[in-house]
Amino acid sequence: MAQSEQMKPTACLALADGTVFYGYGFGATGEAVAELCFNTAMTGYQEIMTDPSYAGQIVTFTFPHIGNTGVTPEDDETAAPVAAGMIVKWDPTLSSNWRATQELSPWMASRGRIGMGGVDTRRLTRAIRQQGAPHVALSHDPEGNFDIDALVKKARGFAGLVGLDLATDVTCAQSYQWNEMRWAWPDGFAPQADPKFKVVAVDFGAKRNILRCLASAGCDVTVLPASATAEEVLSHNPDGVFLSNGPGDPEATGVYAVPMIQGVLAKSDLPVFGICLGHQMLALAVGAKTIKMNHGHHGANHPVKDNDTGKVEITSMNHGFAVDSQTLPEGVVETHVSLFDGSNCGIRLADRPVFSVQYHPEASPGPQDSYYLFERFAAAMAANAKQAAH
Repeated sequence: MAQSEQMKPTACLALADGTVFYGYGFGATGEAVAELCFNTAMTGYQEIMTDPSYAGQIVTFTFPHIGNTGVTPEDDETAAPVAAGMIVKWDPTLSSNWRATQELSPWMASRGRIGMGGVDTRRLTRAIRQQGAPHVALSHDPEGNFDIDALVKKARGFAGLVGLDLATDVTCAQSYQWNEMRWAWPDGFAPQADPKFKVVAVDFGAKRNILRCLASAGCDVTVLPASATAEEVLSHNPDGVFLSNGPGDPEATGVYAVPMIQGVLAKSDLPVFGICLGHQMLALAVGAKTIKMNHGHHGANHPVKDNDTGKVEITSMNHGFAVDSQTLPEGVVETHVSLFDGSNCGIRLADRPVFSVQYHPEASPGPQDSYYLFERFAAAMAANAKQAAH
């Protein structure tokens, strides 16, 4: 009897089509309703859970070893987890990592995030690939009591991410300065003491490591909320403008972000660099369109080809929407493409230093195949300043 009670499922995942997965809960108790995606990265579960781009999503990890590096505040991409929950094959293991300050399960519990282990993640991933990212309801009850009909109904009632502006939920409340550079042994995160360029970063849900990469490239970074106008951006007299990553439907965020970007492009000749949602915002601003993908790209092993050089970069990705390359107007060059499905991964304007990429060059899966983009941004600002001096 005791054994059967011990084996009783304590977590349940209900898909909108009525499919139900059972497992063992960890982290917080309660329910979460969201879109379900899968991530193929072998490392970085803490960075993934705290990446603002995962707002409105529950993440299935295809790699089974989750929890083995614990958690540390140094690896948070924002102050608290943003992803709604996580699904893993095995229960999280205890950490074996000199940097860890806490175990995964209590960290999740203290931050109100639900986890479920003991799931056939291969089967679940196959379902996501074949049917598209489903709407789901995840429940964790230590007593194992679930109202399946109610959970399925909640999953079906989820509005989805199309038409949803989530940048306003995860952006900063007010502007702030950033000078912390990338982590390096043995000093950790050192401040940028001698910045060469002044950059305004528009925060649609910015990851801290992007800001660190900008600082490491010689930038004094002023971060503005997503609602910033072109006038507010330009009032800081920046040498360049950065458009950050973020969650949700780019067309919904574009209602206020696109006019800002168009204003910056029209009123200045500043270099502009965008990543992820920032890439999609820039594409919309120059006249292209975005589309919802079937199951998106989420992982740290995505090959991307640089059309200019022919080089292939191993990149980190997290996006459920993509720029439709068929809609790129004249004067906009497609610079990068995914070697998984040929989807657009980068653009630049033909006649000025304005460019963006869909993937995350601040991550290090290659390990640093794509850091050159930050250096390219810095070089563009240096060239602009030199031209202005003459």
